[in-house]
Amino acid sequence: MRRESFIVPADAAGCRASELIRRLLPDLKESALRALFSSRDVRLDGARIDASARVSPGQTLLLFLPDQLPAEALDVVYEDGDVLLVNKRPGLSVQTGDLPPAGEEGPALTLEALCLRHVLEAGAEPVFPPRPCHRLDIKTSGLCLFAKNAEALAILEEVFRERTVEKCYECLVRGQPKPPAARCRAWLLKDAARARVQILDHPAPGARPIATEYETLEAGPVSRLRVRLLTGRTHQIRAHLSALGHPLLGDDVYGDRDWNRRMKARGLKLCAVSLRLDTGGRLPKLDGRTFSILPPF
Repeated sequence: MRRESFIVPADAAGCRASELIRRLLPDLKESALRALFSSRDVRLDGARIDASARVSPGQTLLLFLPDQLPAEALDVVYEDGDVLLVNKRPGLSVQTGDLPPAGEEGPALTLEALCLRHVLEAGAEPVFPPRPCHRLDIKTSGLCLFAKNAEALAILEEVFRERTVEKCYECLVRGQPKPPAARCRAWLLKDAARARVQILDHPAPGARPIATEYETLEAGPVSRLRVRLLTGRTHQIRAHLSALGHPLLGDDVYGDRDWNRRMKARGLKLCAVSLRLDTGGRLPKLDGRTFSILPPF
């Protein structure tokens, strides 16, 4: 049995205890969550509660959990008191909200849950569970940055919003782009109902401007590109490169499904390989540093 405690965050005001635990521990099976409440192993400010109890910001939620941890390990690239930078494998959701509808056993494991487990295993009892500062698609692998406290989260969300961050990706695409390096501009129109986007060569109502910069690292029938995002929109790399005539290998949504089958592609060949931040001195351990990894393809 292990003991874990959390301070209820401000955005969980009025939330049911069971809902908050699902958010904090999304890898916990639904059957295990029910067992927690039936065995009276959940306490709020010291008092035992049931699943329907409402929580308030600042309260302490205490759980007594079985000594069962997910087998998957977290690939930590860098960590300090403010941030946790990890290498996400393809197919792993960043947060529960990125997942498809859960089955009977509850939500699947998420990167957010692995980060929380990592902090707890280090012996800390976080008043602030690690939160992602930006997002990667489920099928995309690579660097993902988490904040370990509210102040760092506010700073880094502003950094990403103001684009004082440089994110680079590597990908495999069909054919050889011409020219071999370019900065391309277009407009992206999001279709939330279909969970996909459309690339336009002209302004349109609801469309947002995008800029994508690429450089060919290896040319051939399948080329390897290094891509730098000058804007960060939903599915920007996948949709923009496809619109340019060079869909990503393994992309059945914006790409060529038949070509992917012929190439026996398993998974999307897109990885966030480097990250460089400028926080203006607010997080000095990060300023001026470039963090890099190798892609898994």
